[in-house]
Amino acid sequence: MSGFETVIPAARQRVYDNWHFAPATRSSGMLYLSGVIGTGRGGKAIEGPEEQFEAAFKGVELVLGEAGAGFADVVEMTTYHVGLNEHIATFMKVKDRFVAEPYPAWTAIGVSELAVPGGLVEIRVIAKQP
Repeated sequence: MSGFETVIPAARQRVYDNWHFAPATRSSGMLYLSGVIGTGRGGKAIEGPEEQFEAAFKGVELVLGEAGAGFADVVEMTTYHVGLNEHIATFMKVKDRFVAEPYPAWTAIGVSELAVPGGLVEIRVIAKQP
């Protein structure tokens, strides 16, 4: 017995099957989401930082919703950014459309690249199970 349960929205089943990781796991009243990059058709990064960031947050929202949770349940968020300083103002504008007070703990980390070519941000969260 693994001690956790996978959370896989139907729209993410292919990711689970092809990449061999769960969009989220549930254990001891907590949800642990894998990182989400703002991708479109064919798994390619969406053009335009604002649109890509919004798609990434909608992807996180999809997985949280499958688990019966939402952004209000997020206790920690870690974001990985290509071009952190260049895009942080746009990212924060989009983030504030999804994440409201009381704000979760948040760490933003600059990286040189992500798994999806052209990806500018990967968002990973930990949430309490409502």
